[in-house]
Amino acid sequence: MNTMLNEITVRIPTPLRGLTQNKEVVYVSGKTIKELLLNLESQCPGILNRICNEKGEIRRFVNVYLNGEDIRFLNGLDTPLQQRDEVSIVPAIAGG
Repeated sequence: MNTMLNEITVRIPTPLRGLTQNKEVVYVSGKTIKELLLNLESQCPGILNRICNEKGEIRRFVNVYLNGEDIRFLNGLDTPLQQRDEVSIVPAIAGG
């Protein structure tokens, strides 16, 4: 395990694993969700475009959870992170 300061566990959904060398989990540093996503993009080019829209907002059909809580109910992209946090990226399932 990497010992980088404020390294966060990020769970990657199956549809995005082509951008993470098929890794289910990657470790990324960041003080906020936004910083974490920018650092994730530098590690896995192309992934940010799949998570965020052209305005830099999380796409409607993508959910991001911090330790099991939807960041939309926290501080969104400004949600602060701490060591040992776990972020999960979950594509919404369409159905009806």
